[in-house]
Amino acid sequence: MEISTSSINIKIHAPISREVQEILTPEALRFVGFLCAQFEERRQLLLSARKSRAQAFDAGEVPHFVVEKQYSGDWKCAPIPSDVQDRRVEITGPVDRKVSSLQTK
Repeated sequence: MEISTSSINIKIHAPISREVQEILTPEALRFVGFLCAQFEERRQLLLSARKSRAQAFDAGEVPHFVVEKQYSGDWKCAPIPSDVQDRRVEITGPVDRKVSSLQTK
């Protein structure tokens, strides 16, 4: 399948089922193409920055807060809601239902 407009060209290199065709309409593909055209340069810049950052971490650098973004210690959050203050029952695994009266023989 190939969808073309004056400046956007999308190619799908996979078999397209009927269900997929219902989702990937020409309009949807044009929209995806528009997003790619609009943001590809920025996406590539971010991927490059991510790769550089990963190399710095691999070399031993550790993450740190940007000084101008640090906040003072005088902030407070909302109090804990009463319905979560006392948590006596916690589900820690799969529930083993006892449905012997519903079992068929």
